Parts: sequence; structure tokens; C-alpha cells
Amino acid sequence: MPTAASERDGGGRAALGKAAAGLAAAAVVSLTGLAAEPLSPPPPARAESLTVAFPVSKAREVNRVQRTLVEAWGLIRETFVDPTFNHQDWDMRLQQTMVEMFPLKSEDAAYGKISGMLSTLGDPFTKIISPKEYQSFRIGSDGSVQGVGVFINKEPSSGRLLVMDCIEGGPADRAGLHGGDELVEIDGKSVSGLDGEAAAQRLRGRVGTTVKVKVLDGTENERNGRIRQKEVQLSREVINLSPLSTAIISHRSDDGRECKTGYVRLAAFSQTAAAEMESAIKKMEDEGVQSYILDLRNNPGGLVKAGLDVAQMWLDGNETLVNTVDREGNVLPINMARGHSLTHDPLVVLVNEGSASASEILAGALHDNGRAILVGHRTFGKGKIQSVTELDDGSALFITVAKYLSPALHEIDQVGIQPDIQCTPEMLSLPRAPSLKEDDKATNLEMDSCIMVAEQALEIEKSKGSAS
Repeated sequence: MPTAASERDGGGRAALGKAAAGLAAAAVVSLTGLAAEPLSPPPPARAESLTVAFPVSKAREVNRVQRTLVEAWGLIRETFVDPTFNHQDWDMRLQQTMVEMFPLKSEDAAYGKISGMLSTLGDPFTKIISPKEYQSFRIGSDGSVQGVGVFINKEPSSGRLLVMDCIEGGPADRAGLHGGDELVEIDGKSVSGLDGEAAAQRLRGRVGTTVKVKVLDGTENERNGRIRQKEVQLSREVINLSPLSTAIISHRSDDGRECKTGYVRLAAFSQTAAAEMESAIKKMEDEGVQSYILDLRNNPGGLVKAGLDVAQMWLDGNETLVNTVDREGNVLPINMARGHSLTHDPLVVLVNEGSASASEILAGALHDNGRAILVGHRTFGKGKIQSVTELDDGSALFITVAKYLSPALHEIDQVGIQPDIQCTPEMLSLPRAPSLKEDDKATNLEMDSCIMVAEQALEIEKSKGSAS
């Protein structure tokens, strides 16, 4: 486990090795905090050290957190994306935090001081979580967690915690929760002030245990202006975080031919997402699909590598998938290597304000390389690269180490990606021919206005010839 090295003598002096701190930068890389693989090797570490003096706490548990503080501070010093540390003296900030931590008696209070130090960086994504929280947070190799199957995001403008989506068939879905619901309480405690990840931590837990949630019904609010509150008890289960679902939408063209559109919904990027996507595309190609709709709406992201792997299934050659910008302002493109697309059929990608991180990378890669038309609403705008390092005490430090730009060098972070076509009901002008297959899934999809807009865009694209 790569971590910063610290040594302490009887006088309470800690020596932080920069070489070790540099090595810790090789930790896994992720956009949403889910474990991922590094996209590129870390820069060479510098073989120099810094000695920091601090008063040693007499409380054993606080003393352990003091060492964690030094470790976290060193990693920030070496890798944080802003080399000015939000225009402050980072060395002085460590000493101030040490002095504030010295009289504390509890571990929780000491971790609070580390969180306070990190908050001065002005980046909400750079944070520390306790060993217990980290164990709950970690994703297994099969891409699953123990929870209730709900995706949550904090709305930037209002600070509300909104349900973005539910895993189909999961506890939250079975209980009637849906996208647009506002989360207000978990087990009787208000979620005010929590971010999406902190709320998700409260919802996770051992299989078989339960959690009570209170939400404001978003559907009722939109339908008639009234807000209905509901409270449900959810049982925690093993949740598969690779919820890829597919359908074939069939209809008759004006000349009587059967037209098939392959619909692929990807709700998150887990370790199995790319393999499932490859299987889905190949199967639909065998079934004679002539165009595709890739639905990334309310997909909050996940593993960056999974997003890049999916992008390569739709692209040929040595195209740039995304650009990274480090703390020195250096732009590094991440390119395909002799890629070969699984299909050249026309493609529309659906996005909205709930599409974030890896979703935005994928949408940007397909759009900027001329492979797909984007339909929907402007995306969330989270284009930060984070390192995730497990520290010596089992806690985890999340650090924003760089940011992403789209292949065409467009900003993603705090800006989002603007679709080519906004999907609103009044844009629908062409009549729809009757569906050939009246199964529930296809019928429900054709009632989605954005999917109807996407199909119209595909018809126009097919009339021009296949995408390249």
C-alpha cells in the first residue's frame, strides 16, 4: 500500500519523505471516488524531505490521527491540482491544525480538524473519510456494494439531495423511489449539509439490515404542484453496480421497411460495464439493429477506465478520448491505439444534468470525434481527476490532482457539455408509425420524449449515410 512515510522521535518531530509522498500519487485514479486504475504514471518523486515540529497529544487515539494529518498534508502538498493551495501557506496551515488538534480528546474530533484543513483548499472533492466509512465505501472486484440501490447527487444551485436513479429491481426501486425525489432524512436524521457521497455512506450497510428514508415525491410535485412526503423502510442487499439494460425499438419506415434501433441504458461505470457493453452491441448487431441510442441520463460516473473502454467500442483509429491538465497546466491527451469500432451505425447519446464524470468523458469523446449526436440537457460539469489513497490508519484521502478537457479542449468541470439538440415535447413534429413490438419496455421507451427526439435525429442521420 503506497503511503507517505512519517517518522517521529521523542521530541515530537515528524520527518515527511517527499519521495514517499510522490509514490503515493500512484494511487488509483477516479472521477467519482470509485476505485479505478491510474490513467498515466505519476511524475518521478523528488528525493528531499521536510521536517515538521508539532506537539504530541497525550491521548493515544488523537496521536494516531496526528500522524494521519502529517501523511495527508504531505500528499496534498505534493499532488493537489492547485499549487497555491487556494492562495495560502500550506506549511503554516499544517502547524496551525496541529496546534488545534493537540488539546482534543476524541478521534472523531481530530478527524474533524483534518477535514477543516482540507476545506480551506476550496475544493469539495478533496476530503478524508474515516476507516469505517472507507470500508463501507469500497467497491468489490465484482462491481457491487451492500446498500439499497439508489444514486444520489447534490443539486448545486439549491443544495438539495436528489435521487438521480434507482437500480432496476433493487430495494429503492421496489419501494417506489424514483428520479427527482428529494432525500430529506435517513433513519430520522436530517441530511441537510451532507453531500451525495456522505448520504450514500449512511444508506450502505450489512446485508439484511434496514434503513428508513424520508423523501419528497418529485413526480407529484411536477404533476400538480403539490409536494407529497413519503417514508419507506428499505432492506440492504448486495447491489450490482453494472446496471446495463437494452431493448430494440422497432417501427415501419415510410416505405414499409422494418427499422430497428438498439437502445442501451448505462446507469454507472463499474468494472464489468465495458464487458457488458461489448456483449450488448455484438448481440444487437447480430439482430440486425441499424442505429443506436446510448442513454447516459442520470449516470453519475464511476470508473474512468470503464468509460474510456466503452468509448473505444464506438471509435476507430487513434482518436483522442480525453485530455488531462495537471497542476502545472500541462495538457496530456489520452489517445486510442489502433481502435476498431464494433459498429458504424448512427449513434445518439442522451445526457442530462445527472450525467457526470465518466459519463461526460464518454459523451465528449463520442461527440468531439464526430461519432455521435448529443440529445438532452447540459451535463453536470464534474471534470476532476481524483487520486484515492488508503492511509496507514485505514482512512482514505481523496485529492483532486488534475482536471479533464474534452478532445476538442472544451472545459468540462463546472461547465458541463451542451447537447446538440435540446429535448422538449414541443420539438416533436413528426408523427410516429405504430410499433411492431408492443412489449412493455419498448412501449415505455417510445413514450419518452427525448428518445423520440433521438429517433428523429437518427432518421435524419441515416438519410445522410452512416456515421464514420
